[in-house]
Amino acid sequence: MTQSQHAKKAAIDKLAIVIVTYKRQKLLATLFDSLKALTVAPWRIVIVDNEHSETTESMVEEFRSAVTAQWGQTIADASGNTNRVVYFPQEGNIGGSGGFSNGVRKAYELGAEWFWVMDDDVAVLPDAIEKLAPWTLHHDVIQGSRNDYDGGPFYWQYHFIVPLGIPDPIAPAAFGPRGYRLMNTMCFEGGLFRRNIVERIGFPDGRFFIYWDDTMYGYLASKVTNPIEVKDVIIRRTRDIDNWNIAGLRQLNSTSDMNRYHIMRNRGYMARYFMVYGDYRPALFALGTAATAIKEVIRLVAVDKGHLRSGLSAIARGWWDSRKLLHDPDWRPMPALK
Repeated sequence: MTQSQHAKKAAIDKLAIVIVTYKRQKLLATLFDSLKALTVAPWRIVIVDNEHSETTESMVEEFRSAVTAQWGQTIADASGNTNRVVYFPQEGNIGGSGGFSNGVRKAYELGAEWFWVMDDDVAVLPDAIEKLAPWTLHHDVIQGSRNDYDGGPFYWQYHFIVPLGIPDPIAPAAFGPRGYRLMNTMCFEGGLFRRNIVERIGFPDGRFFIYWDDTMYGYLASKVTNPIEVKDVIIRRTRDIDNWNIAGLRQLNSTSDMNRYHIMRNRGYMARYFMVYGDYRPALFALGTAATAIKEVIRLVAVDKGHLRSGLSAIARGWWDSRKLLHDPDWRPMPALK
């Protein structure tokens, strides 16, 4: 397909795809292959490399050459660059949160109008941009639907119970006749948002390191617009994760002790943001924290029992450290840009 044929399809103005990767070159290669199969060319693809790996850099160079041969160069960004692919290595592992914060900042500085963010363990569907483009005419924050590793639909908890600070496990699954449902959260596994949102709520908060950062970015976005999740499937997950299938309706996935720690610790950051917007209810939030801890213990017993002792320690340490964040006198929210 030629570049002129691509231009006739529904596109998204100055779309920057922001990818965060760390030591998962095989998964990244699968994502690159899927990006090359897109029916519409993005304006920029920013690859944030938290490993600063020569292997990843070489992969990106090869990918850049393939993309240029396929789609050609495009209008210059703020740096004068006309290549679609931008390699953005970090000095150390700053976590997914830090990667998305820096990646969105980089794309913003280059002049992006739209930001489509994702980890390296997904693959985009060929017509994903065509599916998303019509929604961008009337909405500023859009989450496409996803398929799981096995090809079945991936259920994502799109509604966040703010007073408790937990996802709503019984939110209605139907999209309704409009083809979308309102959400007050986000997932950096295919979340799409406009430049004006970044300007109003700032960049994603890299201090989370991992977990809850995208949830809170969606929460902040819901303060200035009406984010939506659409029924159009745009992404499939590519990493097989052990899980506990709950009555065929929900899954409780395996996770690491590092994640368990940050799931609990970052509730301190979450509470601070709720305080800023007048949504913090101490008793209800404490109840939500207890429910989160119980869920993580259940996850340990049901899916990760081999890590029971270390997992319980991670939960306890994270809970303790969340209290420190809750009372940190130097904490400030990420600043708005305009």
